[in-house]
Amino acid sequence: METITIVQAGHPVLREAARPLTRDELVHPDTQRLVERMRDTMRAAPGVGLAAPQIGVGLQLIVVEDSDERMAALSAEERARRDRHPVPLYALANPVLTVEDPTPLVFFEGCLSVSGWVAEVARARAVRVDGLGLDGNPVTIRATGWHARILQHECDHLAGVLCVDRMNPRTLSTPDNLAKYGRVG
Repeated sequence: METITIVQAGHPVLREAARPLTRDELVHPDTQRLVERMRDTMRAAPGVGLAAPQIGVGLQLIVVEDSDERMAALSAEERARRDRHPVPLYALANPVLTVEDPTPLVFFEGCLSVSGWVAEVARARAVRVDGLGLDGNPVTIRATGWHARILQHECDHLAGVLCVDRMNPRTLSTPDNLAKYGRVG
């Protein structure tokens, strides 16, 4: 397992628009290795998504995975409330996100690049993302609930947007205080 340091808020790459990859760049062995390192970094963090800018690379590239192990601490009721289901690992380049159901779902959200903080963020209930798979071929992903939240969060990174830009600031908390006191604000 080879991980990469996750850059934190304040690093300029997190506020810049990432550039698209060409098909030749995407299928190149260096990019394939980068995706493997992104996967390892995301899993080690641990997280459910990671965008290339979060490791200091200004490319439109994301990895996503939400495993049963990541959800183990949630009750069946909480998983259902969040519409959270396992998502197998995948990587996507040059994603273009389209909201399919704008109904706002509000949950606490954290970010590997804003370490130590969570806040409520409203996200659309359902999205479609069109992009390229690692083989360079077009891919379309339709997602609802938590999977849609992950995609919106990671696609935001590619535009230089952090979850703190979308949060309800009165709900900003550490994860420990959220567990201790519950929602404040």
